[in-house]
Amino acid sequence: MSQPNYKYVPKQVDEIVIRAFAFEFADDIDPLWVPNNPVRSHMFNGLSLTMPYLEPYLIKSTQKAMAFIDEPELLSDMRGFNGQEARHYQCHRRLNELLKSNGYPELANVERRMAASFERLSNRSLRTQLAYNAGFETMTNGFTHWLINKRHKLFHNASPHITSFWLMHMVEETEHKTVAFDAYMAYSGKYLPRAIGVFHGSFHLVGWGLIGMWTALKKDRALRNPRNVMGLVREISALLFNVGPYLLRALLPWHNPRCEDDPKWMLDWVAGHAKWPAGEVLPLVDTSSHDMPVPFRTNG
Repeated sequence: MSQPNYKYVPKQVDEIVIRAFAFEFADDIDPLWVPNNPVRSHMFNGLSLTMPYLEPYLIKSTQKAMAFIDEPELLSDMRGFNGQEARHYQCHRRLNELLKSNGYPELANVERRMAASFERLSNRSLRTQLAYNAGFETMTNGFTHWLINKRHKLFHNASPHITSFWLMHMVEETEHKTVAFDAYMAYSGKYLPRAIGVFHGSFHLVGWGLIGMWTALKKDRALRNPRNVMGLVREISALLFNVGPYLLRALLPWHNPRCEDDPKWMLDWVAGHAKWPAGEVLPLVDTSSHDMPVPFRTNG
């Protein structure tokens, strides 16, 4: 049963939609997909590497929690959350296999270590797991605003396929941004474990992503170039600057992800996708455009 003080509050979206990730990555896709920026390319590649291990863990821990929750609307949200996460990690896995086959087989060793780390996490208490999940989703809300609002700066002339995939992923992270928080509050609601989870979920996941990035940069011998060293400092600083405030706000005892407004681009994307014919390959974001509009704007 849900803990006695929990009361469901409606989420900001009408529905958590489970969509097909119909992106067709070329077999010879270039892992250095952000022009003239190997550090940024490998930073996002490293984060992609984590997803086939993180997201199945999120699904399993959410399924465990459902046995202790009796709020019908939250249970529906949790099923939608799991459906979206399943689609995410399947597409990330396809991308990651291409990254390894196109020059970075060393990433497989990072994957083995991550698998063991998430296996250990899955053996922790359910309260710890749900606090981790809520903390991680706090971080992804920051990533959503960063990637969407700074999309031109981050992805100008980058691979339309990988850029479109990341932006769609962030749209859906915003759609289900309340679910992990609500699941924790319904199961436990205690402040201190949730606050610890903000750090645990965020730094554990980003840490593995940076290990993946470092492994690829080391393979390229990229950090022998001072320009790339400065690029590494800039990219990590940008991550902290743009995502850090969301983590700090999440540490407030009265934090609720509903307090964070959704980016307009995200809302426009959702509205555009709702009119897109079912089964059609998703249109790609025009990364050469100055404002990188939602791709449905000119597609009906």
